[in-house]
Amino acid sequence: MVTQTRELFAKYTDPAQFARIREMETVPEMWRSCLAEFPEATAIIDGDNSYTFARLEDDAARFRTVLSASEPGSCVALFAANSYDFVKAYLATVTSGRTAVIFPAQLDAASVFGCCMMYGVSTLVYQPDFADRVALAEQKIPGLRLIPADTLCEEKTPMTDCDGETPCCIVFTGGTTGRSKGALLSHRAVMQGTVNGCYGYRDVFSQRYLLILPLSHVFGLIRNLMTSLYTGSTLFICRNNKDMFRDIAVFRPTILVMVPALAEMALTLSRKFGRNMLGQDLKYIICGAAAVSPYLVGEYDKMGITLCPGYGLTESANLVSGNPESLKKPASVGIPYPNQELRVENGELWLKGKNMMTGYVGADDPGAYEDGWFKTGDLVRFDEDRYLYITGRIKEIIVLPSGENISPAELEAHFNELECVQDSQVFEDVNDFGAHILALEVVPRATQLTDLSPEERKAAIIAQLEQVNAALPTYQQVSKITVRDSDFARTPAMKIVRYKKCQ
Repeated sequence: MVTQTRELFAKYTDPAQFARIREMETVPEMWRSCLAEFPEATAIIDGDNSYTFARLEDDAARFRTVLSASEPGSCVALFAANSYDFVKAYLATVTSGRTAVIFPAQLDAASVFGCCMMYGVSTLVYQPDFADRVALAEQKIPGLRLIPADTLCEEKTPMTDCDGETPCCIVFTGGTTGRSKGALLSHRAVMQGTVNGCYGYRDVFSQRYLLILPLSHVFGLIRNLMTSLYTGSTLFICRNNKDMFRDIAVFRPTILVMVPALAEMALTLSRKFGRNMLGQDLKYIICGAAAVSPYLVGEYDKMGITLCPGYGLTESANLVSGNPESLKKPASVGIPYPNQELRVENGELWLKGKNMMTGYVGADDPGAYEDGWFKTGDLVRFDEDRYLYITGRIKEIIVLPSGENISPAELEAHFNELECVQDSQVFEDVNDFGAHILALEVVPRATQLTDLSPEERKAAIIAQLEQVNAALPTYQQVSKITVRDSDFARTPAMKIVRYKKCQ
């Protein structure tokens, strides 16, 4: 079993700033602290509008009045794209004693109705141009209260105190290997995740964050929004990822929170157009939600940018571990954050701690817990320095006709070490004779082997892949290799959508 104290992270942070990092039990406690310490600092920039911490609280207080007709402790759904109105409504909801149910912005009308029913939503806050997608829920759910997200009252309602166990928000899991579920996070869990985002790098407070990830995803909500607010930083909301580099040039962020696919894209464009694509002020990229290639760590370091891989789950309020030594251990997701326990059973990571969800809402998963431990489904190992490595997912294990168990992620890690490989997927396929085989598809890295013709480039990549393949144990070797001309299908969180297993 592995436990960690926060002092392990002290050497990676400016001492004066580390002393300012303190744990809090609830969002109202955090928000009052922010208002006392950073009232006139800019909290949010959305388009041409800037909002100080004091102004954000002023608007949140007016929105708490809007919510006052809803029952205390009730579920309030937030259905909006990334925006100041989302941030205002979220803060108002969770500081009023109510639970924010965060709907992904891509839900269709039937899904909005179904989620309102499943999660017992009494009030639906929606972006005005989403009106057509909330109409079905309004029609079919008696008593459902609909509120446009830009609504404000003149009267201000103060925050409601609560304790750490009070429900804070329901966030959808990614659902990459099964049906998406709603994870209920308490105030204590949200705050532990928020504070965990402060550990493992030197400059923590008064930074400039760019928001690229959806706030409906736990990575965007906790690590991007909540940690930014907690540290008195400014969050610039990128409304359209196509404008990301234009927004970077204008805002000049010091920290980016990204998934690996976006980090790959940013690296490619920076090489083509120069370091200024990321702004001269960028110091850190916090990268997670999918496997991070060690190649990215090294290449960003050459530009003077520290890329910090990490690991987390929706069920753990996002953050389980972070890597403050990414140059020394680029394949690791780091060391565990404090106030949690980690245990490995038959290769699977089990978790307990302050950051863990209260449970799933609206969908039972009896196999998720054992003896009070949450079973992550992730296969892991620790090295001699207690750094954590993800080696696969139990649900993705391929059982070959020979009886050998194959972890696709473990094999993919070998192929992803090649500089010419951006992403890969190992999967079970059937050959022309009906035999079950291992197959590999790769997305090549755009910046590699560019002096060759397309045919020569593909042949060179396959030759490198074959060399790696030949060095693997016989039972792990793939029988079919394909170099793709396009990216894999991806989830809204930019994770690769895995192919279905052969029956």
